[in-house]
Amino acid sequence: MFKQKLCLALSGQFGISPEEQVKLFKKTGFEGFAIDMSGRSVDPAPLVKLAKEESMFIDYIHAPFNKSDDMWMQGEIGDIALSELLEHLEICAKHEIPTMVAHTFIGFDNDNIPTDIGIERYGKLAGRASVLGVRLALENTEGEEYLFALMDAFKNEKSVGFCWDTGHELCYNRGKKLMQMFGDRLFVTHLNDNLGVKDYDGKITWIDDLHLLPFDGIADWDSIVASLAEYGFSGPLTFELNTRSKPGRHENDKYSEMPLERYLAEAYSRACRVAAMFIKEKEKLK
Repeated sequence: MFKQKLCLALSGQFGISPEEQVKLFKKTGFEGFAIDMSGRSVDPAPLVKLAKEESMFIDYIHAPFNKSDDMWMQGEIGDIALSELLEHLEICAKHEIPTMVAHTFIGFDNDNIPTDIGIERYGKLAGRASVLGVRLALENTEGEEYLFALMDAFKNEKSVGFCWDTGHELCYNRGKKLMQMFGDRLFVTHLNDNLGVKDYDGKITWIDDLHLLPFDGIADWDSIVASLAEYGFSGPLTFELNTRSKPGRHENDKYSEMPLERYLAEAYSRACRVAAMFIKEKEKLK
């Protein structure tokens, strides 16, 4: 889009290979993509090559998150988790991908007490990121206390910043305005919509995380773009979206029923709408 680069994260939900996704993203209008390695093995080398051929940029690699809670545990289990994240930092550096996104925790049945060994391990990760020249973007997910502890522990570390997931903020963070806390350290975005916490009594579960298209949920997009403008965010607007509904839910069914080309065209249209709002907010601040 004119004056604003738009990016979309690759997804296993799209039903075609990552290479096919990249080409379709480009055809649709997106200038960049993000590589999702969070739940499966993806060889980034062909995607890096394809990005150059298609004149597209790669915003970040999303590291696996299934061992995020292990990072806070004593012993070998935590060391293995750290090794996995260090490996993905090296992948970023090798392929000149500027940022690695990492979750700080996974799970809901916990006491939400960050441990010293966890801070120490993330310190090693941050130190290696600094040496490699790769930015480490910590994402807001469940267990926000772990994110808060790390952002405080490494508040003076330039290699450590924030990945803002706007949908997660509505459910996992109960609408807490995280940009007020970390907006000046924002590295990348996961822009998506959500419906908040479904349970009347406020119990949060993973099925609350929908990753809807912008304007299909309850997110305040005026506030979102205002926050991005206020903190001078100058990076691409990256969207992380799901086409499949969570178990027992049907909000995403309408997406999966669309041909992928039509869905991506709609995603691009919504992204352009967000971008236009963002550009307007930036113009107000000049």
